[in-house]
Amino acid sequence: MPQKTLADTLAARETVYVNCGHPMCCKSTKLDIQALIDRLDPDHGAMHQDLVGLFGCSKCKAEGRNRRAVFFTCIPDYKGQQEERNRDWKPTFGKADRDR
Repeated sequence: MPQKTLADTLAARETVYVNCGHPMCCKSTKLDIQALIDRLDPDHGAMHQDLVGLFGCSKCKAEGRNRRAVFFTCIPDYKGQQEERNRDWKPTFGKADRDR
C-alpha cells in the first residue's frame, strides 16, 4: 500500500506540478489529479517513485534533448488549512485591553 495515494492528494486539495529536470528546459506543468485518478486508479501512489516513470518532457523530446528525470512540486492547500485553523478563533482582547 502506498504512503500516499492520488485520492489522498485530491482530498487534501493539493496542487502538484511535474517539472523537467533538464537544465536548458525546466518546463513545469500543473497536473490534473482527477484525470490521473480516472486514468490510473484512486489507490495509485502519489509519491515521487510512484509517478516518475509515467512522465517525460514533451518539449525536450521535440527539441531532441536527452531524456532527463522529472521531479514533482506539491503545494498544500494553504487557504484551506488557514480557514480550518481560524474557524474557531475568537479575539482574546477585552475591555481591559482597550482601556490601556
